[in-house]
Amino acid sequence: MWKPSQTGNQSPNPSTPSREPVRPTPPATPAYEPPRAAAPAAPVMSAGDQATIGKSLVVKGEVTGSESLFIDGKVEGSITLPGNRVTVGRNGNVSANITAREIVVLGKVRGNANASDRVDIRSEGSLIGDVSAQRISIEDGAYFKGGIDIKKSGSEKPASSASAPATATSATA
Repeated sequence: MWKPSQTGNQSPNPSTPSREPVRPTPPATPAYEPPRAAAPAAPVMSAGDQATIGKSLVVKGEVTGSESLFIDGKVEGSITLPGNRVTVGRNGNVSANITAREIVVLGKVRGNANASDRVDIRSEGSLIGDVSAQRISIEDGAYFKGGIDIKKSGSEKPASSASAPATATSATA
């Protein structure tokens, strides 16, 4: 609406003010979005934070990096992602030693798992190899064959070596 005190564009006919239609303001709450169906075993991360090895991919060699990894294909060699999560999907088949902050097994792993935080073997997963972590969980129905070393928090040495004599520890180091 034109006001006499305004400068700039003036209405050609000041005696009849122009009326613009009043538009309703949008509601403060966002529109309803239906819930998204998430894969039950997929980790909750944005796409930029996680790399994926798909079902048809085969990787032979050393995998290193600074982001989390989801494996649904086949990997042979070694996987070293310290500070990140490695998830072996339902179709994943890994013949490698895995070193990461967190390891989640839904598929098949043949090799040692060394996690600075935890190892989860889900009900459909199988792991053949030794596990070294602060925490481990093995769901009903999962297959595990190997040894377990539970690390004390804030320490890189397994808890079992703390009770061993000093000479035995220095001999193995």
